[in-house]
Amino acid sequence: MLELPEVLTIAEQLRNTITDKTVSNVLPPNKEHKFCWYQGDPAEYGTALAAHKVTTVDGFGIYVEISFEGGYKLCFNDGVNARLLPKEEVPKSYQLLIDFDDGMVLAFTVAMYGGIILHSGNYDNEYYQKSRQVISVFSPEFEPHFRKRMAESKPTLSAKAFMATEQRFPGIGNGVLQDILFEARIHPKKKLQAMGAEEKDRLLACTVAVLREMLGRGGRDTEKDIFGNPGGYQTKLSKNTWKAPCPVCGGELVKEAYLGGSVYYCPTCQPAEKKGK
Repeated sequence: MLELPEVLTIAEQLRNTITDKTVSNVLPPNKEHKFCWYQGDPAEYGTALAAHKVTTVDGFGIYVEISFEGGYKLCFNDGVNARLLPKEEVPKSYQLLIDFDDGMVLAFTVAMYGGIILHSGNYDNEYYQKSRQVISVFSPEFEPHFRKRMAESKPTLSAKAFMATEQRFPGIGNGVLQDILFEARIHPKKKLQAMGAEEKDRLLACTVAVLREMLGRGGRDTEKDIFGNPGGYQTKLSKNTWKAPCPVCGGELVKEAYLGGSVYYCPTCQPAEKKGK
């Protein structure tokens, strides 16, 4: 799923490869996906984009957005996979296909769910707007923003609920959260009211440090870029690693369902709260 390291990596890759390319055609989905959403009829996307050049590509929150001449923008999020391929390598099924006049195509496929939205600056969606207004994790403004959100949150919120729900920090989701909490040595279910000042400082510092490393390595190894290559960041806690020993203490890792997704943790390095807290 697209989270901040992949959003920024994919946006940069697309910016470097498709800027100034001219769209020759846009093909609507050749296989229906019940959980792929569009704005308007994707069969009409070609009418809007054909003969127009790509002007730039941006990444923010949970969205990658391609801008075209004429004012149109195409954004995608969550479980949308974008692949830049020669025309002869088009996948058998896709949810949208942009054909460029140089023989390359940008193919969009959806695994679980996601949106491929064409708009002209009028996309009135809560998640999109929050992503557009996001304060960058890598900016000086993030620390006061993080502390403010923590002070405003219910003290009974868990670490996962605070970090990865309600779009408090667009781009930080259940995926990147696992290594953030592991590095901070905080259990996913630990409540804010049970965290001391030092733990809260550590959570903030690890959020910035882990995301910076993930981005610097081109995203996580659980996700792929526009060329189909996995990211260079080796996840410590993920679907790829949870059956291996803890990389710190060598103990057994735990996987369990929590708040709509799986969490992974080391019960030794990330101890649970004591009862009553």
